[in-house]
Parts: sequence; structure tokens; C-alpha cells
Amino acid sequence: MDVAVGRGFQILAHAGSSPFPGRISHKTAFGATKTNWLVEIGSSSHHLRVVVRAQNRPTWLPGLDPPPYLDGTLAGDFGFDPLGLGEDPESLKWYVQAELVHARFAMAGVAGILATDLLRITGISHLPVWYEAGATKFDFASTRTLVIIQLLLMGFVETKRYMDFRNPGSQAKEGSFFGLEAALEGIEPGYPGGPLLNPLGLAKDIKNAQEWKLKEIKNGRLAMVAMLGIFVQANVTHVGPIDNLIEHLSNPWHKTIIQTLAGSGS
Repeated sequence: MDVAVGRGFQILAHAGSSPFPGRISHKTAFGATKTNWLVEIGSSSHHLRVVVRAQNRPTWLPGLDPPPYLDGTLAGDFGFDPLGLGEDPESLKWYVQAELVHARFAMAGVAGILATDLLRITGISHLPVWYEAGATKFDFASTRTLVIIQLLLMGFVETKRYMDFRNPGSQAKEGSFFGLEAALEGIEPGYPGGPLLNPLGLAKDIKNAQEWKLKEIKNGRLAMVAMLGIFVQANVTHVGPIDNLIEHLSNPWHKTIIQTLAGSGS
């Protein structure tokens, strides 16, 4: 019988014969610790053993009770789901994949924006500011042609990714990807491998690569927040992030986000 008795605790009451009360602790995924306290009540012939189970794991808000469907086994699970979007197990699997893709695009986007901004400001290359790059005309192809090609290529890749999500391993079968299956050897949905997508051979044993998964999702979430900040900065200041940084460093006490937002509203 399990009885919830408070935040992070459970009492398990049942008949038993263990003569030694005490504490048992063990580690779970991502450093979470479960502690079982055994307390026995009654005579030697008939007694009740009470196990108080405390689960201590990081949550996005200290002291918060994480939802029961977020048990700490997912990479980057800190119990954050205020809208209850992950209550359905199938939906939760898809949200995990969606977050991975958004995180990776955000990391690539932040790196691309900062790199091109540095090249532009230092004068190494005459590149447009990032939010005007989409309007740039290229001599080798028209904008319409590039958009169509991108839609076709991205559509193909995303379709393959979705098919692998629905039927894990199906897209790694021989003949399913122009004979390049070995070079794109999938490890599990959301974690492709092979020499093309994992040239350094990191986390080959993806089932036991919890630390790598956690690092990736943390960096990806930071990149998504950074992209939001870059969007807001561009809308308010009409310059790139490196320009904003240089202006702030030129007068750190008077060129801050507060002065910038106050000036934009006047």
C-alpha cells in the first residue's frame, strides 16, 4: 500500500519480518537520490514495517512536486510542465523529439548569427545583418528557386525523421537512403550517428549517454532563450547582437536593457 504523505515523500506500509530498521539510499538517473527509511512497529510476532521514501532530484523550482509522468528519466527533466502537455505518453515522446530539433536549430542559428555578425563588423566580409540576409539576391539562383529547393530537401529529411519516429530503425534498413544508411547509422530516434552526423564518435552507446544528452538539451534550451533575445534586440534596436554588445561595453552603466527599452518607448 502506497500512501502519499507530503511533498516528495511516500509511506509504504506492509507486514514484514525484517528486524533492522534503518535507511537505504541509492542513485537514480541524472543524480537523483531516493532514500528509504524503514521503521518497524509492533512485537516480534506481528509488526508493521513502514517505509518512508523521499525522492530528491533537481526541479525547476526548489520544493516543487514534479508531475508523476515526469519521473526524472528523460534528459533535462526538471519537472517543468505547467500546462500538463506531457500527460499523454505518446504526446510526450513527440514533444521530446520536437524540443531536440528546435534546440539544435537554435544552437546552429545562434552560432551562425554571431559568426556572420563578427565577420561583418570586423570588415572581413561584406555580409548583411542577419535579419536582412533572407532578402539577399544570389547570382547563381533566384530566391524562388532556393526556397523551393529548401522546401523539398527539408521536407524529405523531416519526413524521414517522422517515419523513423513512428517506426524506430525503419529508415536504417538497407536501400532506404540511397545506399548511405551506414554513413547515417541511427542510434535511436532523435540521435542519428554514423561518420557523417557523428564524426567524433561521441556517445556511441546512446542508451548510457545520459550526461551527453543532458549537456545537449541544456545548451539547446539556452540557445532557444538566446534566439528569443536576439529577436527582441533586433526588433528594438535594429542592429545585430555584436553591435548591441559593443554599445553596452562602451558605457556599461548607462547602455543597458533598461535604458534601451525606455528609449524605444519614447
